[in-house]
Amino acid sequence: MFENFIQYLRFEKRFSEHTVIAYENDLKQFAEFLELEIESEAYSISASTVRSWIVGMIDQGLTNKSVNRKLASLRTYYRWLRKEAIIEVSPMQKIQGPKNEKRLPVFAKESELTTEKLEDVFADTFEGLRDELMFELFYQTGIRLSELIELKETDVSEQHIKVLGKRNKERIVPISIELKNKINIYLTQKHKGLGASKYLLVLKNGNKLYGTLVYRKINYYLGLTTSLDKKSPHILRHTFATHMLNRGSGLETLKDLLGHANLSATQVYTHNSFAKLTAIYSQAHPRGRNK
Repeated sequence: MFENFIQYLRFEKRFSEHTVIAYENDLKQFAEFLELEIESEAYSISASTVRSWIVGMIDQGLTNKSVNRKLASLRTYYRWLRKEAIIEVSPMQKIQGPKNEKRLPVFAKESELTTEKLEDVFADTFEGLRDELMFELFYQTGIRLSELIELKETDVSEQHIKVLGKRNKERIVPISIELKNKINIYLTQKHKGLGASKYLLVLKNGNKLYGTLVYRKINYYLGLTTSLDKKSPHILRHTFATHMLNRGSGLETLKDLLGHANLSATQVYTHNSFAKLTAIYSQAHPRGRNK
């Protein structure tokens, strides 16, 4: 039955493979906690059993965010069991997860990502051009790693890119003239050496990019240009959002650019912007330093 649920996520809900694997691992961990012999035992569990699992995960050192993500997988599973009329009542109806810790997004400083600072970072090769474009797409559009990998040549126009986000939701993200020029230079080299292909960013043999390579590359380049401890594609997404807000972007606009489903996900970036405003106030106002 677990396998039927996984197929439902993959083909009906059309979740990304990364998300499907996460759900599958969460369910396996829950089954191990219950020491299940047969899957049908999972149908008759009580809310108190789920609460015991929560306590066990917290005792093991899992963060509240990780616990809540696993509970979300379990909620989806029991919702599907109800949909299939396998159970009548879900034990998750009485479950509340622990409060998530409020963590401010980590981001790079504007001074660390200037054109001059990045000028000599990327090699003068096809891979160097691709990596530079990859880096700039993350920073200038705020797209996710999975979205970047799936970008196709046909998704690029003179003034925007078309991005396929979570839940197959499509959005349009504007691009600058400078970024479009970088795309054109890269495509000229790509077509010259490899010919046209479906995906925009590819390996030097023409195959599609994969997540670990992109992560490793961005980690390396951020290490060359910033003093951040955390270095990942998502850091560039945080940086895009923070720099946009610092320079006057509205929350609704930023929400649409990031592809967030609701405004609450976008509001986390206001904390960083407020911190900058506080620092400016302290320096600029005659009595600010004394506050």
